[in-house]
Amino acid sequence: MTNSPEQFGFDSLLADADADNQARQFEQETAHLPETMEEAIALYRQQIEQHHVAMLENDFEQAIAIREEAHLLARKLNGNEPGIIAHDDAPGCVLARETAAIPGAVPLWGQEGTFQMTVANMRLQVSMGGIFGIGATAMPYLGFSVRAVEYDRPFLSETGYRSFLGVSVKPEPQMDVSGFVRCVVEVYVKQELKNRLVPIAKQYHPQK
Repeated sequence: MTNSPEQFGFDSLLADADADNQARQFEQETAHLPETMEEAIALYRQQIEQHHVAMLENDFEQAIAIREEAHLLARKLNGNEPGIIAHDDAPGCVLARETAAIPGAVPLWGQEGTFQMTVANMRLQVSMGGIFGIGATAMPYLGFSVRAVEYDRPFLSETGYRSFLGVSVKPEPQMDVSGFVRCVVEVYVKQELKNRLVPIAKQYHPQK
């Protein structure tokens, strides 16, 4: 059985109508959100602050709702197109970069940032993911990665690097980002490494 030209034309009309309906629905859902990057950055700062409070209170439902709205904001800035973090100048990347924590400072929950801390006798360089991180709208806790600071000392891996995505811990009231990182790393060392850190292989040492 073959489709007639009339059928193809009808299918095209249906597809166009569906696209128009989706566009109108998106406009309604995002009507309250700003259209300019300057205004969006100001709103995103507020979203980070609200998200931080929600995480400290273990209100994960509210935290994820804030993340979803932030994603809508980025998509609106992107003309209702995907790829909100596809490149450095994509809306999600700009929002995250313009609101990132000062290097060395522990970021708020939802704020990107890098800082150092000592856990299990290791000095760590922590890179914390924000609201646009992998799986942020699906999981309570945001992901992060750690790198060794002292390459001549044992670490979590022989590469001097370890990422933690999709991890979870027992909720504790008022647990900030550094407390979360500490808990995750300590559990990993105890349960996965059996309290045995590993030497970093020479090929992964920084070149002098």
